[in-house]
Amino acid sequence: MVIETNITQMLGIKHPIIAAPMGPFYTNKLTVAVSEAGGLGVLSHITLHGTVSLEKMKEGMKYVVEHTDKPFGFNIRTATLQPDAVKLCRKLPQFIMNNSKIKEQCKYLVTSAGSPRMVYNKYFKALRDSGSDIKHFHVVPSLKLAKKVAKHGLDGIVATGNEGGGHQSYENISTLVLLQHIRQKLPEIPVIACGGYATGEGLASAIAMGAGAIAMGSRFIASKECEFHEKYKEVIINSDVSDTKLVTGVFGPARVWKNIYAEDKVAVSNKVEKKAEETSMSLINDSLVKLEKSYEGNVDDGTVLLGQSSGLIDNIEYVSDIINKIVNDAEICLKNAFEMLKAENARADALEINNLII
Repeated sequence: MVIETNITQMLGIKHPIIAAPMGPFYTNKLTVAVSEAGGLGVLSHITLHGTVSLEKMKEGMKYVVEHTDKPFGFNIRTATLQPDAVKLCRKLPQFIMNNSKIKEQCKYLVTSAGSPRMVYNKYFKALRDSGSDIKHFHVVPSLKLAKKVAKHGLDGIVATGNEGGGHQSYENISTLVLLQHIRQKLPEIPVIACGGYATGEGLASAIAMGAGAIAMGSRFIASKECEFHEKYKEVIINSDVSDTKLVTGVFGPARVWKNIYAEDKVAVSNKVEKKAEETSMSLINDSLVKLEKSYEGNVDDGTVLLGQSSGLIDNIEYVSDIINKIVNDAEICLKNAFEMLKAENARADALEINNLII
């Protein structure tokens, strides 16, 4: 029951399953659970209740290495509207470098919602030069952006389609099309597929198309170990694939659950419209208040970030059971596909022999 890929080898994990970033919420316990189960847990970029994100990230890393000896990762949102991003990019590499256990286990940095260039500084270089095996991936919603960031020497990209929950792009491209596009044009770059994944069939399809792993958000929220409120989890297991919509978020369009709050909300269609709304910090503060409400259980009036894969999820399970079932089901799918290939080859061989006999 092992599917080995370029991503599992690169990150030193057993299964090609990664937790998608879930900022601004806490995911310390979830990170431990995913890593312990053989996947890769990822600490969120926390910005709840005026949190000092740098200190919370340090606390999160300490918590993870105290509770597991497995690899883990973390997320930094590098958007212009993320005022603490520069400090995180400068201070965290030094913190990791000075903590041997964290340095040993921290294998993955995923940047998102902005440019990966913010990480290209002397601090991150010093971390790598010190012997760290940390790999830098960036979230991309289009081939155009994938080509752009690939020039910077990233270790890999996270191809994220608009089925996923949370912040999305203006391109509005599905994961299925995006993954094929990137694999055709950039076959050499390691890819993690994200957006719409919650089952073994999904993992098998991503692997078959050349992805080295999948990243899941909604599926892991609906787990016993996740810190999210139980009412948030209940929304997921009681939702259908059509129960989400795109509205305007802090960094662009965001996929959310269709609750009372989202009922009359729409999404801006382009970056020009979005820039016109960004007149002050009140935009971020108002959005955070709505996110905090949902995190604390007010799922009617808060912003409930949710992906279309919620329609594929009907139970709240332990993370280890979630991962084991997905890997088992994926293995069955891949074996069945291989059997079909073998059967076709056998027919071709028989036909060739018959032609020779004739």
